[in-house]
Amino acid sequence: MSNSVSNFFNNNKRQKLKGDSITGNNNEDDKPWVEKYRPKSLNDVTSQKHVIKQLQSQLNKDNLPHLLFHGPAGTGKTSTILALTKQLYGPQSSAFWKSRVLELNASDDRGISIVRDKIKTFATLTISNPSKDDLENYICPPFKIIILDEADSMTKDAQAALRRTMELYSNVTRFVIVCNYVTKIIDPLKSRCTNIRFNRLDNEDSLNRLKYIVDQEKLNINNDEKVLEQILKNSNGDLRRAITLLQSASRISEVTSEDMSSFLINELTGKVDIQIIAQYFDLLRSKNVSQISQFINKEFIQKGYSCEIVIHQLHDYIYGDTSNDANLKEDDQEVHWLFFETDCKLVNGGNEYIQLLNFSLQLSKRL
Repeated sequence: MSNSVSNFFNNNKRQKLKGDSITGNNNEDDKPWVEKYRPKSLNDVTSQKHVIKQLQSQLNKDNLPHLLFHGPAGTGKTSTILALTKQLYGPQSSAFWKSRVLELNASDDRGISIVRDKIKTFATLTISNPSKDDLENYICPPFKIIILDEADSMTKDAQAALRRTMELYSNVTRFVIVCNYVTKIIDPLKSRCTNIRFNRLDNEDSLNRLKYIVDQEKLNINNDEKVLEQILKNSNGDLRRAITLLQSASRISEVTSEDMSSFLINELTGKVDIQIIAQYFDLLRSKNVSQISQFINKEFIQKGYSCEIVIHQLHDYIYGDTSNDANLKEDDQEVHWLFFETDCKLVNGGNEYIQLLNFSLQLSKRL
């Protein structure tokens, strides 16, 4: 009897969770901030004014060429094309949008089979007629859009097959190819698309976007501009990463009742405190091998810091910080090669302690 009662409640719980998962997706507060604050229209896109102007002119002509978006990560490539499709076909949740737009991540589906199956199948589908409401509220052009995100991961054979598909179905389908590295896209695809480069975001525009999110989420940040600037600095111009970092920091400060500070931001991104980097640099100039070895082991290895990040921070401290007297010439090829070589070895899986110790001893000889 007890087993049947237990099964009954477990089944009820399962059904309840299933129902919650279906209805809960529509709650904006449950979304990651990157999705929650994704632009709803082209006018909401941060920076990239040259891109927006070009796309707006195409919309006014009620036509759209094949597009190739390329540029650094987190600069708004995917957000821009999704905002464009929302203006054309309405919200992503609508059936009309889903019948006109196919979004694929080419890093997952990168082979020739994806072109032959999903892409070709969608391109050959008959265009559904828009409803009266759709015609009144949206542009509803007579073509479908296929978005290929991270297309630089596609194989050469898949790209060649895609070229042929673009030729055959260009009358009813437009392709938007999104990538970080345009050099990995074959020339026949480039020549069939309007190439649009996305520049790294301006700090002022990114800062304004973060301030907007802070206001919307009603976050209480002491010395907020300094903290937000630290978030942008640690994100290296990637607005998507900056927004995610802001959300993570807000959740941690909320749980621990700790003020959101530059120290917390550095901890979340694995950055070493600048004072530790300064001590490390002074120790290198002392040329004391025993102390250098102990310091690296205690401050970097045992505390779990990435030695690759330590190398980058030291490089910025030497060549970017004017407050210290590094006495290193910017054209010192041996030192630049030492930074480069050590970074490559760490990226390729070299032992962090050995590589950082070797780097430190080699650099100390030149200080």
